[in-house]
Amino acid sequence: MLNGKTALVTGSTSGIGLGIAEKLAAQGANVILNGFGDVEAPKASVLAAGKAHGIKVGYHGADMSKPAEIEAMMAYAQAEFGGVDILVNNAGIQFVAPVENFPAEKWDSIIAINLSSAFHTMRLAVPGMRTKNWGRIINLASAHGLVASAGKSAYVAAKHGLVGLTKAVALETATTGVTVNAICPGWVLTPLVQKQIDAKAEQGGISLDQAQKDLLGEKQPSLQFVTPAQLGDLAVFLCSPGGDNVRGAAWNVDGGWLAQ
Repeated sequence: MLNGKTALVTGSTSGIGLGIAEKLAAQGANVILNGFGDVEAPKASVLAAGKAHGIKVGYHGADMSKPAEIEAMMAYAQAEFGGVDILVNNAGIQFVAPVENFPAEKWDSIIAINLSSAFHTMRLAVPGMRTKNWGRIINLASAHGLVASAGKSAYVAAKHGLVGLTKAVALETATTGVTVNAICPGWVLTPLVQKQIDAKAEQGGISLDQAQKDLLGEKQPSLQFVTPAQLGDLAVFLCSPGGDNVRGAAWNVDGGWLAQ
């Protein structure tokens, strides 16, 4: 379905970004990965996912808090892959503290990585998408792009901002073949979250199953984690002809969190 298209997924060396990259590769898209840490293992898993299509996988280690590095990454995509057809803005960081104790530098980095980086990739990707009259921009916001939690002022502000940015650019591209949408996950089972469950079980002397239910119970009525694969499947739908007129949506995948 996506043969000949190139997807750039930021923050994709693990977790949600990697899950989405694998699903797009399985549909035939070439993939550019971005992120820190081990690169070879994620590259291998994305190549394996797209093996039947003979896809190409690239990598750029741009620090998403630095506009000049984002520009270099987009130039790399143009030079090596002929541009970006599918842009998935997934890079993000978190810090939790009450606003009066929130370090100003943590605020600045969260806004830079979780919000401003998406502005920079979008401003650089949209011209090429307009030229081809086809493009998909998928911004990974959060349930916290639609509702708030205490202690997460910067993250909530950034994710609400990302939903607003999504809507604005969706209107700017509404008469073109370019669509812009946000996916808003609730709790997702990533390696980081699994560590929290393991620690909770050990500290409380309870089963892993109970620890998972305790973690989810406060927010997510399904008591089931969203998986990176499920978010990848939604991204694939948004890239399909079925997604042609989904524009400016903030699509929550949250086990009922926002239904409360």
